[in-house]
Amino acid sequence: MNNTFTMAGVMGWPVAHSRSPAIHNHWIRKHHLNGAYGLFPVPPTHLEAAIRGIQALGLAGCNLTIPHKVEAMAYMDWVDPLAQRMGAINTIVVQADGALHGFNNDGFGFLQSLRDAQPNWRADLGPIVIVGAGGAARAIVVSLIDAGATEIRLLNRTHHKAQALAQEFGTPVTSFDWSERHEALAGAALLVNTTNQGMHGEAPLDLSLDQLPTNALVSDAIYIPLETPLLQAARLRGNTTVNGLGMLLHQASPAFQAWFGVTPEVTPELRKLIIATF
Repeated sequence: MNNTFTMAGVMGWPVAHSRSPAIHNHWIRKHHLNGAYGLFPVPPTHLEAAIRGIQALGLAGCNLTIPHKVEAMAYMDWVDPLAQRMGAINTIVVQADGALHGFNNDGFGFLQSLRDAQPNWRADLGPIVIVGAGGAARAIVVSLIDAGATEIRLLNRTHHKAQALAQEFGTPVTSFDWSERHEALAGAALLVNTTNQGMHGEAPLDLSLDQLPTNALVSDAIYIPLETPLLQAARLRGNTTVNGLGMLLHQASPAFQAWFGVTPEVTPELRKLIIATF
């Protein structure tokens, strides 16, 4: 083992709830690495100063969570084209020359979570319905388009936000009015909730699954609770369900590899460890 100590962390406001330290520090221990991953509570007014400080402090990089994922792009020396299309970054990697490079691994994490549930899952199996039009929806739409999706139906309570996304991404994305949400599920192969509806303390997502085929995969980006009312309703009618935990765990892997030089595994042991923190 060499003597260099590698430090990374997550910036957010608030950030105390983040499970990222538990994930990364588990991998650091597992691979006997000399390093640590910490929490950096950074208010929006201090974001630029904090990002400028990454390189000065000798950090390998950091993750970004709400509300910094969009704002932080302005302070990068280079942003990965995929992250540019997603309109946000969740990972900063300091290069050998000190330059800050921005990436977004959320879409990668999402696709891996689907493949965990159905190893032969493909994006072109049929229409995909996405509920929500925020940052998570953008990352998921881009990753599904790149994976070969042929039809994506966007639903959002504020219709003009879904319309704007559909216009930006063009084919294969179409926006539907919130009043059409139940019918929009007809014939779908995948349903994804990217909103906070169903999260602990929030109202459940108001969506009837009657029109959804029972062989469709149902995914929720939420991981607290592990089974949202949407996922429970889907499971009870026979659909395969995927919660947001896999997305959280898998998005951490490319960042860890970039900082620590080791590709970590998402194991049942890690899942258990993170679930125990809820």
